[in-house]
Amino acid sequence: MSSAPASRSQDQPRGTLWLCLLLLLPIYVSATVSSPSTNPGIKAWLTQRTLEFGRRFGLELLQSMLQKEHELNLTGSYNTPLLGTLTYTVPRIRIHELQMNESTLDFAEDVGVKLMVQHARIQLSVDWAAQLGAIQDSGSVELRMQDLAMAAVLGVSEDGSGHPTVWSAGCDTHGADLHMEFHRGYSWIYNLLAPLLQRTLRQQLNKELCLMLHRGIDRLDTVLKHMKVSTQLDTFAAIDHSLLGPPAFTEEYGDIALKGEIFRVGTYQQRPSALPVGLPVALPMALPVALPTPLPMTVPVAHEPMLLLAVTEFVANSAAFTYFTAGALRRNISSNMLPRQFPLQLRTKSMEVFSPQLQERYPDQPMELHLWAHRQPLLSFHPDALHGSLFSSAEAFVVLPNATRVPAFLLDIDANVTGKPTITRNRVGGTVRLTGLRVTQVASNVGPVEVKRLETLLKFGLWLFGVPQANKWLRAGIPLPLPHGLSLIRPRLSLQRGFMLIAADLQYEP
Repeated sequence: MSSAPASRSQDQPRGTLWLCLLLLLPIYVSATVSSPSTNPGIKAWLTQRTLEFGRRFGLELLQSMLQKEHELNLTGSYNTPLLGTLTYTVPRIRIHELQMNESTLDFAEDVGVKLMVQHARIQLSVDWAAQLGAIQDSGSVELRMQDLAMAAVLGVSEDGSGHPTVWSAGCDTHGADLHMEFHRGYSWIYNLLAPLLQRTLRQQLNKELCLMLHRGIDRLDTVLKHMKVSTQLDTFAAIDHSLLGPPAFTEEYGDIALKGEIFRVGTYQQRPSALPVGLPVALPMALPVALPTPLPMTVPVAHEPMLLLAVTEFVANSAAFTYFTAGALRRNISSNMLPRQFPLQLRTKSMEVFSPQLQERYPDQPMELHLWAHRQPLLSFHPDALHGSLFSSAEAFVVLPNATRVPAFLLDIDANVTGKPTITRNRVGGTVRLTGLRVTQVASNVGPVEVKRLETLLKFGLWLFGVPQANKWLRAGIPLPLPHGLSLIRPRLSLQRGFMLIAADLQYEP
């Protein structure tokens, strides 16, 4: 038997795997999103190890931001006993070194996070202009401050439209040891006066460091206000990842609730409530699903992860609803798209055992099958597996020599499936298993169809070819849409009743 051409090989999964992929489409979309109006579709818990990761990353970012030239516009005066009043202006500042190795970042209960820094060291240079009596001069000065201490609190909340908002909830700095050295101009005079100036400059520099921090937080808040709270996934669907309310902070963790509903591009069609459906196995649907608060106590991890993420079945079902209403769950299967070994070929001769009149009217003619979901797929999370019900229709056509398609019969094909999602680093995959199938004749132009025989053969074909091919593709997985440079380390996934729990550490490589 000759092998199928390359184009045919690429098209085979679209026909034989349709039922399996119909289930897993919303599973994959749900790996990145969130939930409904009151209860979250996605809930994230930030642990102390998250803060440690954020502290290291944040300090690196802070150092890179500060080690640039900054506008300062610092002015002041000092009255010297013999020479009169010295007036000075410092227009800009350049930070050359900032060491904040002895620092901690903790949760601030009901507020956000707090940063404590001890024994920090900063080295900077500034341009200056000064006037002493009738003498005007300019130059530069190098300053080194050691044993610098800082305490800052960053407030985190939600602005009422789903955007995060941040503000400076408190800041205090103290530098005990300041050394300064002037260059150019009459620097030898100013170096003599340096001990007198250091106290005043130390106070102003301590104040200026907090002002610089405030300005940085204000810029961050501006960015967050313009941040998108929805992201388009493809031509059909987008996800709403806005905050449902202010994050909750205790001394041990931060609790973030995201809406995470998947909706159709160009519209926002609220998903109706889903009812329990049993065909042939009842699937209890209770949407939205309440998530555990605080942290679930039985986390299946050996150590505290940096990130815990709970994704409810609402996310998967909102995806299924969106793709269903968008008409994306449709496939047309022609005779050359099925594997040659598949026990049911799309030709009238092959279908004779199920519909004798079909072969009599159209002897050995190719056929085409149009598949679509006539109802939204329903999914639910259980500790053993992800359970799903699929509701599809299949209309068979005979393709005449002149390419005319003649309708033959219409069937309903409803199935129950179970899935096991998996996660490996930045890719999510899984496996699927067919647990039930029922074929029903809806209409026929070629007499009765032996649906029981067809159902048995279709089960065998999916078990022998469809499911293994689907699992081969699913095990490879698809990449998660993480920010550039961010990776999940040692991700672990477990299914709970009503939600899927992902625990992982984080790594950032620019």
